[in-house]
Amino acid sequence: MIDERIFNNRYRLDRKLGEGGMATVYCGTDILLRRRVAIKVLREQYAVDEEFVRRFYQEAESAAKLSHPNIVNTYDVGRQDDTYFIIMELVDGASLAEIIAADGRLPEPVAIDYAAQIASGLAYAHRQGLLHRDIKPANVLVTKDDVVKLSDFGIARAVSQQTMALTKPGLVMGSVYYISPEQAQEHEVQETSDLYSLGVVLYQMLTGKLPYTGESPVTVALKHIGDPVPAIDVQDSGVSPALAAIVNRLLQKKPEHRFQSASELATALREARERPSVAGYRISDDAPGRVSFDLPPRRSPMPDRPYLATERHEERSGRSPWGAVLLVVALLAAIALGYALFARPFPGLGGGVLVGDYTGMTQADAQEAIVNAGLRTRFTNSASETVPPDHVIRQSPPAGTKVDKNQVIELFVSTGKPLLGLADVRGFSANDAQRALQQDGFAVTLVRRYDNTVKDNVVDQLPKPGAKVPEGSRVTLIVSSGPPPLLVPNFVGMQVAAARALALRRGITLDTSQSIPGMPPNTIASQSVPQGTQLNPNDTVHVVVNGGMENAPAPLEGNGPAASLPDVVDDDYAAARQALTQAGFQYTVRYAQQSTNNGKVVAQDPPPGQVPQGSAVTLTLSVSGEVPDTDGMTPDAAKSLLESYGYAVGSWQYTTAVGAGGKVVGTQPSVGTTLAPPAGVTVIVNGTPPPQ
Repeated sequence: MIDERIFNNRYRLDRKLGEGGMATVYCGTDILLRRRVAIKVLREQYAVDEEFVRRFYQEAESAAKLSHPNIVNTYDVGRQDDTYFIIMELVDGASLAEIIAADGRLPEPVAIDYAAQIASGLAYAHRQGLLHRDIKPANVLVTKDDVVKLSDFGIARAVSQQTMALTKPGLVMGSVYYISPEQAQEHEVQETSDLYSLGVVLYQMLTGKLPYTGESPVTVALKHIGDPVPAIDVQDSGVSPALAAIVNRLLQKKPEHRFQSASELATALREARERPSVAGYRISDDAPGRVSFDLPPRRSPMPDRPYLATERHEERSGRSPWGAVLLVVALLAAIALGYALFARPFPGLGGGVLVGDYTGMTQADAQEAIVNAGLRTRFTNSASETVPPDHVIRQSPPAGTKVDKNQVIELFVSTGKPLLGLADVRGFSANDAQRALQQDGFAVTLVRRYDNTVKDNVVDQLPKPGAKVPEGSRVTLIVSSGPPPLLVPNFVGMQVAAARALALRRGITLDTSQSIPGMPPNTIASQSVPQGTQLNPNDTVHVVVNGGMENAPAPLEGNGPAASLPDVVDDDYAAARQALTQAGFQYTVRYAQQSTNNGKVVAQDPPPGQVPQGSAVTLTLSVSGEVPDTDGMTPDAAKSLLESYGYAVGSWQYTTAVGAGGKVVGTQPSVGTTLAPPAGVTVIVNGTPPPQ
């Protein structure tokens, strides 16, 4: 009994579709993407087993990578509380088990078509390195358009590793009738094990019964291992010799005696459809690994009767040369009559057009080739994970088939990866939005920016919500870093009224209660928080106000012995500062905005020579007035470059969204922004903040 009717705030359970040994299946709705889905909820006996749950997740994730017309898509796997569930494609149709239960034996063309589609799905999965391990009619779904889809890929492996003992319920109780001999003996399984199970399914479709039955699962498993291979009586059943031979080969006890790939089986099924009277597969007694190709003996339409020697002599002597001629004429007439009745020319007698292989060709090239061969085309668009857009995925009839002129060749043309509607994740937290999009198969990039919204919430996304984009596309999420930081401006030298107005605009509380004698009056002499410091809204900055010349102290001048002032003109800003500091001088900076010599000292006051030790030196620094490009630099190099352009690092920000680890990925304001020095610049670094 499920208490919650919605899983993970996304998947709503609408109604029960059925129950199996492993799970209960519901028809549900993905309320995020607004599509119908099938929801398979695991039974409690599996959910409490930690090792099984681990395998279950691993195999379900592998199955989710499969994308093929004959395989049910797995969209998602998840957990809510103690309940584990799988989200799958909802197939509008019945299971093959229901069809067999309702109809009994299936017509041979239908059985061949269904088996060929199952083989096509298995061939694709085997190429991806994934076995099914539980092929049975209950796991084969048939749409209303007769498209066959295999379900429960990957899940069977997780179950089989936990419930292989024949006394346990679940997998074996429902699957022992279709299990391969090597599975029953717990030996290593290969692709041929899936083909054995498919052979049992094909046997059941053709005869309406199972090849092995018994009173218990153990009895049935032992029959798979040791009983003779059941043969289909072509006379009593009406099954063609070619198809009966295929079933016989699939049910061989030794894997090496079966078909070695699902693709090989699909080819044999097509041959059986074209040449039903040929029994092409027989295990040779002298060479167990060899399969011979021969024609079955035909039963005489009249019972055998003995001939007396005299009768033979009379018959031989009574024949004339015209009898042979009449016999040839009659044979040719029979061939012509067969052609007229069945419209199928015999191979090698001419007539018809041999269908070429158009898979992988562009639509235009395939159409040209088909028209040149005297045939007609019909195109059907189909999404594909592997085939490029506008290229042929598959064709019907297959290559090598002989058809009449002007027959239609249907080509299934790729439209590229399936297009998915992009969900609207604006307003989600960054983690929730990223998780939701990744579950839908999208790649996600996070880009942060300041915004007057809740920090870490998604404020925008590219492409826009609702856009139809290929599965696996990259979605960029614009994530709020919260309101922009308050950077302390330079209040020194400003009139008090102007400083208060600026502080009000920035959201800073300005304390002007302290004053000292100084000039010019009513101007800011100093501030408690350096320029460029990042503050919270309404934080207080204390300033000292010049009160005029009364009791003003004398200007600070060097009063030590004479010292040699170095020449720093044309030096880089960092080198000039180092030279002055090492020589024992203080310095102040003013800025000259020009297009050349940026980052270099273009003048100094006083000039180089002998000056009192400790004198203050004024440096004139050439700057461009624009924020420089620091992308890809180390934080120290970026700080040095900004200082040479007259800027201070107002604050550091860290992100893990883009760029190389530990390097600068951007600034606020951005590169090239006009900004008068001195001013603070926020530097954004890819990585984590250094330990305090």
